[in-house]
Amino acid sequence: MLKRILIVDDEPAIRDMVAFALRKDNYEPVHAGDAREAQEAIAQKVPDLILLDLNLPRMDGREVLQHIKTQPQLRRIPVVILTTSKAEEDILRSYDLYANCYVTKSPVDFDNFIEVIRSIDRFWLALVTLPPKADD
Repeated sequence: MLKRILIVDDEPAIRDMVAFALRKDNYEPVHAGDAREAQEAIAQKVPDLILLDLNLPRMDGREVLQHIKTQPQLRRIPVVILTTSKAEEDILRSYDLYANCYVTKSPVDFDNFIEVIRSIDRFWLALVTLPPKADD
């Protein structure tokens, strides 16, 4: 079964690196550069996993997270915050808004970043049993 992963980040290079790390036959990476694109992608087809940056133009990632987690048909989608922010207030706010986990994309080299993404993949899409999506 094809796994749809929504990558929400305003940096095209980050979206490309994440898609590269997740390059497998059974994945469909979907890119969104801002909150509006993310909402459109979710409306088209509910993803299996969302990787969400907090620092987005116009509407920030916290607002996107809040929208997702308050919608009954979306709230069970695992949302991994993938951001540069190490601020305690961002971490606490993300978990208060029901983020499933918080990963800091600190300035690391390409190989380390790829391994972080592959670890997220292994955990959320290989080890964890996820509930069925509302459109399944």
